Amino acid sequence: MQLAQVVGTVVATRKDPKLGGAKLLLVENCELDGRGKGVFLVAVDAVGAGEGELVLYASGSSARLTKATDGRPVDCTIMAIVDVVETGGVVRYAKGAGSS
Repeated sequence: MQLAQVVGTVVATRKDPKLGGAKLLLVENCELDGRGKGVFLVAVDAVGAGEGELVLYASGSSARLTKATDGRPVDCTIMAIVDVVETGGVVRYAKGAGSS
């Protein structure tokens, strides 16, 4: 899984029927503290994430292993909303603490 921040939404009115009802979000890969790296992806949201939130996403075949994406043609799925990132006893990111 990778860390990313939700930076927007993607709307596609014409798409494969298997993507019907899927919420598509634009995410930017980020550092441990939530700073963006300038690499963007479109991900299916399986957990109800919103703009500005730090999330974990899976890509490749693992992206199709959620209830929301089983059998769908997806390559990137948001699987968790991050509350805290800590390394070596130091909090690098805390939701709502002004990080990102």
